[in-house]
Amino acid sequence: MFTKKRVLGLAVSAALAMPMLASAAADQEATMKDANNWAHPRGQHDNQGYSKLAQVNKGNIKNLKAAWTFATGVNRGHEGSPVVVGNMMYVHTAFPNNVYALDLNDNQKIVWSYFPKQDPSVQAVLCCDNVSRGLGYGDGKIYLQQNDGNMVALDAKTGAKVWSVLVNDPKVGATNTNAPHVIKDKIITGCSGAEFGVRCFLAAYNAKDGSLAWKAYSTGPDAEALIGEGFNKDTPEYSALSVYQDVNGGNKQGGSFKMIPNDQLKIGEKELGTRTWLKPQAVKDGWQHGGGSTWGWWPYDAKTNLVYYGTGNPSVWNPDVRPGDNKWSMTIFARDLDTGMARWGMQMTPHDEWDYDGINEVILFDKGGKTYAWHHDRNGFAYTWVAESGKLIAAEKVHPFVNWATGVDLKTGVPNKLASASTHQDYNAKGVCPAALGTKDQQPAAYSPKTGLMYSPLNHVCMTYEPVESKYVAGQPWVGATLTMFPGPDGVMGGFAAYDPMTNKKVWYNKEKFSAWGGALTTASNLVFFGTLDRWFKAVDAQSGKELWKFQVGSGVIGNAFTYGHKGKQHVGVLSGIGGWAGVAMNLGMTNPTDALGAAGGYAELVKYNAAPGGGALSVFAL
Repeated sequence: MFTKKRVLGLAVSAALAMPMLASAAADQEATMKDANNWAHPRGQHDNQGYSKLAQVNKGNIKNLKAAWTFATGVNRGHEGSPVVVGNMMYVHTAFPNNVYALDLNDNQKIVWSYFPKQDPSVQAVLCCDNVSRGLGYGDGKIYLQQNDGNMVALDAKTGAKVWSVLVNDPKVGATNTNAPHVIKDKIITGCSGAEFGVRCFLAAYNAKDGSLAWKAYSTGPDAEALIGEGFNKDTPEYSALSVYQDVNGGNKQGGSFKMIPNDQLKIGEKELGTRTWLKPQAVKDGWQHGGGSTWGWWPYDAKTNLVYYGTGNPSVWNPDVRPGDNKWSMTIFARDLDTGMARWGMQMTPHDEWDYDGINEVILFDKGGKTYAWHHDRNGFAYTWVAESGKLIAAEKVHPFVNWATGVDLKTGVPNKLASASTHQDYNAKGVCPAALGTKDQQPAAYSPKTGLMYSPLNHVCMTYEPVESKYVAGQPWVGATLTMFPGPDGVMGGFAAYDPMTNKKVWYNKEKFSAWGGALTTASNLVFFGTLDRWFKAVDAQSGKELWKFQVGSGVIGNAFTYGHKGKQHVGVLSGIGGWAGVAMNLGMTNPTDALGAAGGYAELVKYNAAPGGGALSVFAL
């Protein structure tokens, strides 16, 4: 139940408490305790995308109406969500990554704006549209990770720049699209650029002055990947030297890969970030341009001080020129927040042959006194681990159409690949499911502690995939494959589904005409919100999946649903502005089916539902 007095009272008490707390981001911690705020990119450090607000419920959602809108003035894909702190809302845009501070007490009046001066050439090295996934808040600052690699800290009250640091260099193809994550006294940020042969990492900067605290590379020597003694101590099978034996030549047309029996694995090995990149390599030692992008969203468990994240595909997309498992690309890591040292890491798609980036979010949840980590990977499997140890307890296909592997070994985490889906240079592998954009891309799933279920957007897309020879040139695209995409066997391109995270079995599943590319939100009234590429913003019953409400916004939704309370009213909102991998071809007017790495053909029908390029706007709803 909302009251104005309660909202104001909590805000005042939080403000009074701030100086007494030790963390640099004490203001963030205090703010997140009040459900009326949305101070973290996914609501809370657990990444659940869940709100305790319940004023909007199944009984009154039919009365949910548009309360206000805000056009960002920027075209192209708008991912992520705003940040809400008290009476202030902070809104970000696609490139050039403008920021607006809006006063919710004064008809959303713009209190301050920040307009980064970025070199327009940066857009040419942004792989899959000019997106930004949002802002971080803490220590009295708003943090923006610009596409050009600069991370800036802005005074939350005035918008004045407090500090700036260069995280990545676009001249070599390294850019940033993630939302900075504020955790204690650190700002976590990452790296995009696997399609340019960049060697990526996760990095922590000190909130006070922007100085580097630690950087953990996805590939390379243990010392540079921040892997030391005690890594995978509970799961030494994850540190196997090689998990496949070549069948009929492996890295040749007609060749494939067969799981090495568990009792024959060389486990507990070190320096796997170099030793699993075998010769010959396309360039240098392979791992030096090994990819392993990190896009977000990153949860944190204060009990263990661990932060969790996934690494992306190995460079280049042609698997024949990088034999070996290619660790630690395609890996879920758990790292100590203070030091960056890895507690555990499990590679989900060893020797990736399909661009099944492992970057999707991890969600933490508690059950039976234990904390678990859940992840819907692009490779089509949903995984659940014991969060602290990394022990894998469930791994299942999110939909039966996944056809590159039969299953995952729960002891080793190794998928049993099928030769029928294997890809090789100058061979056109047909009917591989899912497509390279995976059964889910960056659009985050959500969890409800009320139902105990995970709610995940789905891509239902298959592909043809042909690796080709490609030479590495710094700052130039280095893909090494051509592909086309098409709807999967359900005859649609998307869906939205609920899963039991203890088994990863599907509870209910709704089909969608296009991929559901909007991040999900769950609320205490058992509602789930998400957006679609054909402009719908929807609410469904968390228990049954029944559609309860929808509203068509101005452009396709690739942003994340969010909610906040203000003056006694619950508001629900979402950014629209089509783009991302699914919409970038439409935005650029590409029509050849193989353009935008297959998105032009697969999503050609989007032009019947969207103006191009997609115009960015924020839509907010209330009773």
